[in-house]
Amino acid sequence: MSRLTLFAIPLFLVAACPAFAQETPTKVSDTTSSSTADRAADSSIGAKPLSSMSPRDAAEMRADILMARKEYGQAVGAYMAILVSEPKNASLMNKVGVAYQQLGDLDRSERFYRRAMHADKKFASAANNCGTVEYEKKHYGKAISFYSKALELHSDLPTVYSNLGYAYFEDKQYPRAMDSFQKALALDPTIFDRRGLGGTVVLQRTATDPGLFYFFVAKTYAQAGDAERAAHYLKLARDDGYTQFLSAQTDPAFAKVIKDPALQEVLNVPPSYAGTTKKQIQN
Repeated sequence: MSRLTLFAIPLFLVAACPAFAQETPTKVSDTTSSSTADRAADSSIGAKPLSSMSPRDAAEMRADILMARKEYGQAVGAYMAILVSEPKNASLMNKVGVAYQQLGDLDRSERFYRRAMHADKKFASAANNCGTVEYEKKHYGKAISFYSKALELHSDLPTVYSNLGYAYFEDKQYPRAMDSFQKALALDPTIFDRRGLGGTVVLQRTATDPGLFYFFVAKTYAQAGDAERAAHYLKLARDDGYTQFLSAQTDPAFAKVIKDPALQEVLNVPPSYAGTTKKQIQN
């Protein structure tokens, strides 16, 4: 079973503050929830009408709006029109890469991410996004290398730690996956809850074994003492067919929260697949 969704830092942050696109040394915050981000995006766009911008900035804003509307093919054309006169603009190259990735054209997407990295050697977002392309291709070792490179450039991005955890998880390096997830949570406790808008820093959401993955996320929240989210992801693991979810009762990672009523409720409710075989569950 495989699930793929691409999320990212909201575009309104990039439009409002170009530093986000260029990965300046200041700390990047990508913790905004979707409902809050939606309202902020509407406010940001409405606060500065296109007519008040320079023709060049208005052109990029129109392209960003096309991305937010999921009109990715048109967005590519709009960004490329600007690149004609700004051929070394790493931020625009990265945005083109995101658009192609959303269209499922991984080869072109990676080409533009690499061009962005070449144009700006310190562009952590492009390195992260290259990692997501390798991840989608199931080249987990290469994905880990790109994520690690992004963290060398910018060490406090929860999105990249989360992506790195996914790559380690799929590579079956479970202790390293847990360590990466813990670092992501330390920077952003809502990292696994987030639902994204369009943007420039791709947040990978794929797991070939969702049940086992949700169990790992539940363990990560449990170790952080977040019983509510630990219970939520343990329930997802249970409902997604992870037959070993009851091991949480004796797993040391759950010790801090195991007596919480929310955890106990999940553990005491039989799964819907009770009585079926593992083969039946997978089918």
